[in-house]
Amino acid sequence: MIPNSFPPKDEMARLTASMLLEIGAVHFNAREPFTLASGLPSPTYIDCRKLISHPRIRSTLMDFLACTVMRDAGFEAFDNIAGGETAGIPFAALMAERLALPMTYVRKKPKGYGRNARIEGVMAEGDRVLLVEDLTTDGGSKLSFVDAIRDTGASCAHTAVIFYYGIFPETIKTLGDHGVALHHLCTWWDVLEVARTKEFFDEATLSDVESFLRNPRAWQDARSP
Repeated sequence: MIPNSFPPKDEMARLTASMLLEIGAVHFNAREPFTLASGLPSPTYIDCRKLISHPRIRSTLMDFLACTVMRDAGFEAFDNIAGGETAGIPFAALMAERLALPMTYVRKKPKGYGRNARIEGVMAEGDRVLLVEDLTTDGGSKLSFVDAIRDTGASCAHTAVIFYYGIFPETIKTLGDHGVALHHLCTWWDVLEVARTKEFFDEATLSDVESFLRNPRAWQDARSP
């Protein structure tokens, strides 16, 4: 069903952050930092994959994301919803259902046999495609998926995620230079505010996390080998 209610953006951000904290998707640990896919350390880690196991929360967040995309990009802006392998696939399927559109997914690389395809499902030349993923950090990982979509003759000018780090200033420019607009529900700043208000973590931990969020590159440089 296509959502027809539009909560204010700040309310959606607050509720999204609260849900992520409630299900234990948010992890803070400054003393033993996590290692990101980039190999850099971070006192924060978020596991959006947990959302698929919580029906009420995942349904609400997909309504929020559908509303956000329609409000910001348009009600008839897309012909196809594509998920990025692997975390984006379930969320793309849920979004496609809400927007009553075909769903496809994009492999990280060709599978190496058969058609050797990166696009699974039916994507036609000229389709206007929305790329859906669970999150984005600096935006770089999205570009390969966007290029694979464009290689089919389709267009991809928008990507939608549940969670956007919101701490690396180059992200919007990286995507924008590639002709892609980012739509998201919440950032680390929203999570930090709710975590502090609802006392999900002790103040010392939250202060360490805030220090990282304010200057992540310096925090990482100080702790990298």
